[in-house]
Amino acid sequence: MILSEDKISSLSHLVLDCLIEKKWAVLREEETRILREIRKVITAELRIQEEIDSLVRHKLSTYSKRLIEGTPEWEVLYKKFLLEERSKRHR
Repeated sequence: MILSEDKISSLSHLVLDCLIEKKWAVLREEETRILREIRKVITAELRIQEEIDSLVRHKLSTYSKRLIEGTPEWEVLYKKFLLEERSKRHR
């Protein structure tokens, strides 16, 4: 996973603080339970993004022309396939 548990925890606190500050949410559950759920969502989203990254990298590795990561051609194709995979997941 890209983020450590501490960073995910910190992010969950920031999200909850923002929701309360902006009055976008009213707490009807214990704060610890809400934070746990926010952490679950963040973790799940990170896993999905890692899966998509792996899929895209695999797709790029199957090209007959060897694409080198970091080159403009690789970057353009990576972004294109990344957007395609993300859109498939959010339908």
